[in-house]
Amino acid sequence: MGSWTLQTLAAFPSAAYTRVLFPSASMCSIQQEIFLKERIKVNGKTGNLGNTVQVGRMKNKINVTSEKQFSKRYLKYLTKKYLKKNNLRDWLRVVASDKETYELRYFQISQDDEEESEADE
Repeated sequence: MGSWTLQTLAAFPSAAYTRVLFPSASMCSIQQEIFLKERIKVNGKTGNLGNTVQVGRMKNKINVTSEKQFSKRYLKYLTKKYLKKNNLRDWLRVVASDKETYELRYFQISQDDEEESEADE
């Protein structure tokens, strides 16, 4: 029914806002692929992927393809759960880059906000 892509790209907080891989992205994507395979529910049971749902990884992208109805929102929920489990939720966020893709990006922290808070103290 659907095919979703989760990219492990992150926009590094800089003036140019260039996209870079976040630290140890290849290792992180391997762990995330395993996490998704263990946690995705099919017919109410986890780890019951069978031929219905395929989770694959190609370099820094994780592809989730489903023959049954599969919510993109559910993939976002599982990704947030993975980030929370690995204490990455404070630095990375899940962003929909297009209709079928999510990306992991760094939070944009502006230096102006930091300067204002230092001036207030």
